[in-house]
Amino acid sequence: MTPSLKNYMNEGLIEAGCDEAGRGPLAGPVFAAAVILPRDFHHPLLDDSKKMTAAHRDEVRKVIEAEACAWAVEAVSPEEIDELNILWASVTGMQRAVLRLDPQPDYLLIDGNKFRPFGKFGRSDYSTVVKGDATYASIAAASVLAKTWRDEYMKKLAVEYPQYGWDRNMGYPTPEHIAAIRKYGYSPHHRMSFHPKELEPTLFDK
Repeated sequence: MTPSLKNYMNEGLIEAGCDEAGRGPLAGPVFAAAVILPRDFHHPLLDDSKKMTAAHRDEVRKVIEAEACAWAVEAVSPEEIDELNILWASVTGMQRAVLRLDPQPDYLLIDGNKFRPFGKFGRSDYSTVVKGDATYASIAAASVLAKTWRDEYMKKLAVEYPQYGWDRNMGYPTPEHIAAIRKYGYSPHHRMSFHPKELEPTLFDK
């Protein structure tokens, strides 16, 4: 295992790592993943997905999907994001992914510092880990799945809405994306609760 990643937190429990991708974009769903890895899982390229190249993420994704004991990916729509807010939409996505795992885990490792009980999982059945995707292999694996699945989805949307450059910016508020919103307006895939300062009206707007 990469030296900075731990295989597990609790001896003797089935653990699932959970992470999301896409909290910051102006458009598209947030994707969440849950992964149960074998205790002896090893891949030299596995890391926090943000530190990996796109080619390495794609390579490791294939290995995770083939060798994980269980994995699931869920997308939470822009409409749900607007209704729940992005934090709880992300948590909801992770919870949905966990519920699809077979076998069901005993314990959850959550990237970040916010989560809440659901189903059989009480407060004592999970730990939140700040920078968990750089700490635990299962969370890193979840980060890779969430990121690669979301990027793939945004590239497909870009075929339908090429003017926003989503195949390049993945929905994030780049200058290109903001300029496209100014010119073409919002699409059905934009999050209407997200208002970057660059798009706020000013006294000089007509």
